Amino acid sequence: MHFVIKTLVNQSLQSVWNGFDLDLFNVLSPPFPPVKVLRFDGCMKGDIVALELNFILFKQVWESEIIEQNSGSTEIYFIDKGTKLPFFLRYWHHRHRIISEQSQTYIIDDITFKTPNILLDIVFYPVLYLLFLYRKPIYKRVFSR
Repeated sequence: MHFVIKTLVNQSLQSVWNGFDLDLFNVLSPPFPPVKVLRFDGCMKGDIVALELNFILFKQVWESEIIEQNSGSTEIYFIDKGTKLPFFLRYWHHRHRIISEQSQTYIIDDITFKTPNILLDIVFYPVLYLLFLYRKPIYKRVFSR
């Protein structure tokens, strides 16, 4: 399954890129499931991000590696690929794009995921979509300063 969410913010490309750090990551975490950051190396190729998701009755570890990063004059992006995923995911590929648009910048979450079967893909699609849609007002608030 695949979805893309675009958010326009009033900051320069470089300001937005500089803001992609652990503080932003923590602010973007949804209220449920609560997330504990086990490791956050950053957003460069080879960096690792490891999380513990707390579903109250059980916990799951989610680990991703930044497999690609590129910086240009009009776009900066990095891709995280799931290497250790919660039981309900079999594949995770998240391309984070930051694209300059005159004096503003688009933040684009481009996500492809797979669960163990197509039925679960359909069930998880709206859940994951809403979890990332939750980021839009946060991006706008954080990058309006």
